[in-house]
Amino acid sequence: MNHLVRISIALIALGSSIGAKSQDLNGSWKGSLAVGPQKLTIVFQLDKAKQTATMSVPEQGASGIPMTVNVLTEDSLNVSLAKLGINYAGKLTAGKIHGTFQQMTFKTPMDMEAGEVTVNRPQEPKPPYPYKTRNVSFDNPAAHATFAGTLTYPTTYKAGKRVPVVLMVTGSGAQNRDEELFGHKCFLVIADYLAHHGIASLRYDDRGTAKSTGVYKGSTTKDFADDARCGLSYLKSLKEFSRVGIMGHSEGGAIAFMLGAERKPDFIVSLAGPACKLDTLMMTQLNGLGRAQGLQKDMVQNVADARKFMLAQDSSVWTRYFLDMDLTPYVRAVKCPVLAVGGDKDLNVPTKLNVPALQNNLRKNKKNMIKTYPGLGHTFQPMKTGNPTEAFNVEQTFSPEVLADICEWINRL
Repeated sequence: MNHLVRISIALIALGSSIGAKSQDLNGSWKGSLAVGPQKLTIVFQLDKAKQTATMSVPEQGASGIPMTVNVLTEDSLNVSLAKLGINYAGKLTAGKIHGTFQQMTFKTPMDMEAGEVTVNRPQEPKPPYPYKTRNVSFDNPAAHATFAGTLTYPTTYKAGKRVPVVLMVTGSGAQNRDEELFGHKCFLVIADYLAHHGIASLRYDDRGTAKSTGVYKGSTTKDFADDARCGLSYLKSLKEFSRVGIMGHSEGGAIAFMLGAERKPDFIVSLAGPACKLDTLMMTQLNGLGRAQGLQKDMVQNVADARKFMLAQDSSVWTRYFLDMDLTPYVRAVKCPVLAVGGDKDLNVPTKLNVPALQNNLRKNKKNMIKTYPGLGHTFQPMKTGNPTEAFNVEQTFSPEVLADICEWINRL
C-alpha cells in the first residue's frame, strides 16, 4: 500500500467504459467499492478457458493477485481470496456483472463493467528521449545478484564531460527501476527531470525483481544497503562523474543515511527517508493511516502495540529487522551534504516526527537543507488526507517544486 508498510491497514486488505462485445466474462472487468470514506477500484482479469482470475486494486498498488475460481462460466462468477477473507459472486446481465463483494463480515453490492482502467500521467516522458541512456548492470557477488539498470545522462552531456550522478534507491517492497506504484513511474519522471538539468542518474531493479537476479525473499534493509553500496562502487568505477550521490525514497532514504555513515556517497538526497527509531515511526504511521481510512480512534496505543500489530500482519525477516532499526546513529555519523525533503501530508514518514530527528542529529553543514512542502504526501503528490490510496487518482507523479529544488541543490554543491 505504501513504501514503509508493505501490508494494508485499510478495511479492505489489499477511463471510459467499454461495452461488452458479447455475453461472456472473458477479459477485464472493473468496479467501484466504497469502504468508509474511501473508494477503491476493483479489477478482475478473467480467463474462462484457463479457469483463472486475478484481482487488482490500483489505489493500493496491488496488481494481478491470483484468485481461487469457484465458478466461472459464460455468465456466472464466483471467486475468492481465502487469506484475506474475500469473495465476489455475480451474474452477467445486459453487459454488466451484478454481484456482491464480501470480506469477512463486510458485505456490499458491487457491479462491474467491461474495460481497462486508464490513467493520465502527463509528466511521464515518452521515447525517443532527448538524452542518452544506457542499459547497464552491476553485481553484488556476496548476494549472487546482478542488478539491471538504466544510466541516464544529461541532455548537454558530451564524452569526457564530468557531471554529477545520483544512484536512485527505491522504497520498501520489490520495486522495478522506475519505482512503479499506483500507476506512476516516479523514478522515471525524476531521472528525466535530472537529465534536463545537468544531472545523470542510475536507477535499477531491486534484487530478484524485473531484470535483476538474486533472491528478494528473506532480505533485509541491510541487504538492500549492500546492493546500493555496490551500485555506488560501480558508478565510481566508471570515472565519468564529478560527484556520486545517492537519492533514496522512504526505505531507500534510510539506506542513504546508512551508506552516508560509511562515507560512501558524496551527497545524499533523502525523499521522505526516516531518520529516527522505526518502531516509534510505525506507531505514528499506523495511527495516522488508520484515521485517514476512517477509524475514529488510534489503532495502537504505544510502541509495543505497534510492533505486535506489525508482526501479526507480517513476521518476515524484513519486518523484524526493520522494526529494530534506529536511524539516529547513522544520521549522526553522516558528514556529506544532505538534502532531506518531505510533505506535511505524509502519513508514512510524518514530518512532525522526522524533521526534529534530522534537525537534532545531522551534523552542522551549511550545505544541508531540510524542507517540508505543504499539501504533499509520501509520494510527493498533492493530497487531501495523505491516505496513499489517493495517489492513483492524482495525475501528477512528482511535485515540480520539489524536482526544481533537488536540481538546484545538487548543482550548487
